[in-house]
Amino acid sequence: MQKPQQPYALLHLLIVAALSGHTAAFANTTSPAGQTLPEVKVVEQTPAQENPAGPFEGYAASRSATATKTNTAIAETAQAISVIGRDQLEDQNANDLGQALRYTPGIQGEPFGVEPRFTFFRIRGFDASTTGLFRDGLKLSNPGFSISYGLEPFGAERIEVLRGPSSVLYGQASPGGLVNFVTRRPSQETHREFGIEVGSFDRKQATLDIGGALESNDEFSYRLTGLLRNSDTQVDFVHDDRIYIAPAITWKPNSDTSLTLLTHYQKDDTISSQALPAAGTLLPNPNGPIPRNRFSGEPGVDKYEREEFSVTSLLEHKLNDSVTLRQNTRYYQTDLNDVVVFSNSLQADQRTVDRAYFSSFGNLASLTLDNQLEYRFSLGAAKHTLLSGVDFQNVELDSIQAFGAAPSLDIYNPVYGSPVNIPAPFRNDSTEQQQLGFYLQDEIRYEQWIATLAGRYDEAKNKVNDLLMNRQSRQDDSATTGRASLMYQFVNGVSPYLSYTESFLPALGTDANGRNFDPETGQQFEVGVKFQPNAASQFNVALFDLTRENFLTTNPNTFAQEQTGEARSKGIELEALTAITDQLNLIASYTYTDVEITRSTDPAELNRRPVQTPEHLASLWADYTLRGDVLNGVGIGLGARYLGSTFADASNTLKVPNATVFDASIHYDWKQARFSLNIQNLFDREYEPSAYIRGGTPFTVAAQERTVQAQVSYRW
Repeated sequence: MQKPQQPYALLHLLIVAALSGHTAAFANTTSPAGQTLPEVKVVEQTPAQENPAGPFEGYAASRSATATKTNTAIAETAQAISVIGRDQLEDQNANDLGQALRYTPGIQGEPFGVEPRFTFFRIRGFDASTTGLFRDGLKLSNPGFSISYGLEPFGAERIEVLRGPSSVLYGQASPGGLVNFVTRRPSQETHREFGIEVGSFDRKQATLDIGGALESNDEFSYRLTGLLRNSDTQVDFVHDDRIYIAPAITWKPNSDTSLTLLTHYQKDDTISSQALPAAGTLLPNPNGPIPRNRFSGEPGVDKYEREEFSVTSLLEHKLNDSVTLRQNTRYYQTDLNDVVVFSNSLQADQRTVDRAYFSSFGNLASLTLDNQLEYRFSLGAAKHTLLSGVDFQNVELDSIQAFGAAPSLDIYNPVYGSPVNIPAPFRNDSTEQQQLGFYLQDEIRYEQWIATLAGRYDEAKNKVNDLLMNRQSRQDDSATTGRASLMYQFVNGVSPYLSYTESFLPALGTDANGRNFDPETGQQFEVGVKFQPNAASQFNVALFDLTRENFLTTNPNTFAQEQTGEARSKGIELEALTAITDQLNLIASYTYTDVEITRSTDPAELNRRPVQTPEHLASLWADYTLRGDVLNGVGIGLGARYLGSTFADASNTLKVPNATVFDASIHYDWKQARFSLNIQNLFDREYEPSAYIRGGTPFTVAAQERTVQAQVSYRW
């Protein structure tokens, strides 16, 4: 962990000044033998600058490339961004992306509670699950929820959350923001780690992370990260098995050129998360409470099997001290087999659930490129970082989906094994999507002022070949987006800023008259203050006013989609990341989000808060490690997470109460080994993360029960 630097830096400068003032005296001093002593030179060492895609000590990163695509200090970025590093991921033992986001402001990472398949998440009140997920700065596309991504936190060097519209650099994206998963990368420093983990629900996991320079040729460095897991979950019949392996290599022939190849293979075997009737969980039921571990699907039928592979090329070349070229390319392939029998409504006896069958078989292949030219120059006293870029994405998707009735089930006394009829597909199509974007950004520094101006032009094409109806449809959209911001940096580290930014997202489909929908847009005003008193601490405040326009709503009378949706999100986010001492790390965050549907074809939701969207989120995490002769290396972590109340229905009549959940950890570093014990939901609090209406019946999702996991890792 990194110590606060100010007191030590001040002492260091005083010593340097004192020595510098006596250099001449040292130079002219002679020894008793009459010999002149050598001159003493004092050189102050400048700390190495943090790699914006690399590791950092403690909980506070100092630099990030997600917001600007350039190596920019977070304290100089006029937009809210949070970075979750390896220290935090390991201290909290985050097992999926949703858990990794628990202590970050502005984002709701587990709206559906326990979810072994993939991560749903909302940023600033708006869903970004299919449009806001990125890996190494390149978008992970998921048209129509036909496939999914279950990113493995053990493979991450850092996870970055950029809040607010970001289409100016990334094209089609959610208005709420994005999550950028930064993969572990090779380095010249030798690193070897092997770990074993066991825990609740018969969890068994092994991990491996090794890397360093190749002995035969130091121009090359490598990394190999892997994970093998076999585990059940808190829900009967639902397992959570995974294979993950990620080889990587970097070639750096000189100080100006580097080429990194990142690859990964992942295979997941699990089952869909479960929803239970609110009557018996959130609400009373004359038959009593429904057991939280109840499986409402059909063993032997339900499955969720995903297999994926990617290869990414990251090329950077410096033409000179001013000009840098970057070329990032990725090929990604995902295959999904998803079959689920799920509860669809509750009968009058309050114990029999009607069920439905749904299957989705998807195959996606995507090619993504991002070409960048960065030019640093000065005009008078103003320093410019000019970034121009062209990005392109081609996505090809084959999807077959089926839906139909399934046998009912007594949720209190389930008897499984009834035959399930496989319905005919209602969807069998192939989709091709293309995005081409041109962007230009200028970061201008003049004395203590920082201004950023950016603009982008996008073309988006979507072509669908419907094999069931034997017809084709095509939709072409284009849009321009922009961003402007201004920041002033005071000498004491306080930096207030204001910004305006926009988003663009095609709305696929046609209205009742057969006309294509216009793209969805978003506009945001943000004002904030960033304060970085030292390298180990950050304090951030952001106030935002975000409007989402042209999103699709369903007419409750005709059930046709109409483009009359508009919503507004206003709020404040507070974040503190600090190393109070070299023994104590602290994370604190608070989010207030006021989201309101301001235009809709459904009168029930007009001027109401969207379902499953809390007004208040708060979290606090502290990790204290003992230093000294006695119990040296022993640490303890304590955390608290507050989830505000939400509504289950559009008219805001069924309320889900708030809840506070506690986490804890104990860890011990001894020589090259680390022993740790993590407990999530320490007091086994029973609560509902959210609820929603399905088939006219309110259903709740499962909260994580108390989960205990023990790990031992060895580094050499």
